[in-house]
Amino acid sequence: MNNNITTIAFDADDTLWINEPYFQEAEKEFCILLEDYLPQHSVSQELFKTEMKNLHLYGYGVKGFMLCMIETVSIISNNTASLELINKTIEIGHELLQKPVELLDGVTETLENLKGKYRLVVATKGDLLDQERKLKKSGLQEYFHHIEIMSDKKESDYQKLLKHLDCRTEHFLMLGNSIKSDILPVLEIGGFAAHIPYHVTWNHEQHDLQIEHPNFMELKNIKGILDFL
Repeated sequence: MNNNITTIAFDADDTLWINEPYFQEAEKEFCILLEDYLPQHSVSQELFKTEMKNLHLYGYGVKGFMLCMIETVSIISNNTASLELINKTIEIGHELLQKPVELLDGVTETLENLKGKYRLVVATKGDLLDQERKLKKSGLQEYFHHIEIMSDKKESDYQKLLKHLDCRTEHFLMLGNSIKSDILPVLEIGGFAAHIPYHVTWNHEQHDLQIEHPNFMELKNIKGILDFL
């Protein structure tokens, strides 16, 4: 492992705390709500199609998900859904916005160990207000030098972050659960990246490519990074 690392960035959702299982619970509830119109798996497919269509408009996060659920109700019902059904859909979104923040195993211990030795950063996608809420509730704010809520995680987004941090790519390490968002773009610009698998991954973030790269490491859990530094 490169001992010139000075800045370590962490993804938030499903890296620091639980997120995707809550979305999947909400989606399941939504699909049950619409099963008078279509089978649950068909509702799920229609919702995902709507999410992908609107991603460039809404970005990532709960509010975009809520809008896509409402639009999906309209599509599936052919504009005949009752106001009650729309309200129940909005309720599902509101419940998602108020979920507890449950830290994943080893997070606090790892941050405590790294604090003072490296500049620690949160680099995550999602809705600004929701991510700020989760960070505040997590109790982890004190560990981080900088919080970046990113609209996307492409190479240009990481380059912009590194410029803001005044950090060279060879001094940067990114940890996250998404190969597509947290790993590949960082490797592409010359940084280091550590993948921490999570048992549930959103369809849009799934990636099955085998990675062989000198700057890449696969960890079993977040604490594994301590063995590399």
